[in-house]
Amino acid sequence: MAYRITLIPGDGVGPEITEATVKVLEATGIAFNWDVVCVGAAAQDKLGTVLPASVLESIRKNRVALKGPVTTPVGSGFRSVNVALRKSLDLYVCLRPCKSYAGAPTRYDNIDIVVVRENIEDLYSGIEFEKGTHEAARLIELIAETKFEQVRTDSGFSIKVISEMRSRRIVRFAFDYARSNHRKKVTAVHKANIMKFSDGLFLATAREVARDYPDIDFEDRIVDNMNMQLVQKPHEFDILVAPNLYGDLLSDLCAGLVGGLGLAPGANLGDEIALFEPTHGSAPGYAGLNKVNPMAMMLSGVMMLRYLGEAEAAGRLERAIAGVIAEGKSVTYDLKRGMPGTAVGTAQVADAVVEKLR
Repeated sequence: MAYRITLIPGDGVGPEITEATVKVLEATGIAFNWDVVCVGAAAQDKLGTVLPASVLESIRKNRVALKGPVTTPVGSGFRSVNVALRKSLDLYVCLRPCKSYAGAPTRYDNIDIVVVRENIEDLYSGIEFEKGTHEAARLIELIAETKFEQVRTDSGFSIKVISEMRSRRIVRFAFDYARSNHRKKVTAVHKANIMKFSDGLFLATAREVARDYPDIDFEDRIVDNMNMQLVQKPHEFDILVAPNLYGDLLSDLCAGLVGGLGLAPGANLGDEIALFEPTHGSAPGYAGLNKVNPMAMMLSGVMMLRYLGEAEAAGRLERAIAGVIAEGKSVTYDLKRGMPGTAVGTAQVADAVVEKLR
């Protein structure tokens, strides 16, 4: 039986790393039928929208998707396709494992941290008001009336939203993941000392959920202190669960601990739908150069195989990727720091992984 998977190549370097990932996934011997769809700038040019309804229909039908990175303009233009996909499909979990592989240039060995990020609300909820609009003026008036605070009239607003329901389900996912994967500790990350009614609610809910899991250690850390401790003593942490923005920042920090974003896979999970993608962006300046490390997307493919129940194939593919990293001959420039030899390209990494699978 072949798995029918929605495939979103993305843009920038997305098509290159997607091609490389499809090649190694198919080399495991697992059969796939790829339902290829288009989002982002390419979809805007062809179909007049960055997120066609047909893409959402495909993902809902197939329930599993593999996605390359998509360019999101900074400060202007269309909203993030990634955020739109997560909200439209209620993919409320962003799961980002950060794991050391022998041979990768890192400051630490044997790191194994999983970031569980709430994916729907917080400052990424999309509730924003532009400077100078009628809505922004009304909000300024409301603040003056209720908080007796004067906000500058040239202010823009992004509203931080934390709900009890979404806090509860993301923390419960973190504890359930800990149990099913034999992990020992969950750390809730927050800024409840300052944002008492948003982060405070997240922390209070996390503490309540933790009581249902006496077999799993629980602690909490203020986010700025968390960053310092991750740099100083990362081996003390296991699973980090955090609201949207903190989870985004922490996952990049943890990726840095294990060799960079080129080794940072990710999954966006809902109750019935899963979308797998690398943590890094589309790097449009590198598009078409056969230069970027495809391993983050390959490792996202490993996560997809495990989600599909193909644990044996997932293990073989991960070992093949790890073998290429350890050997150090067929890796891209980001993994060649301080190592002899010349870096290879995206396609050549795929060839080396396929060779390890034989």
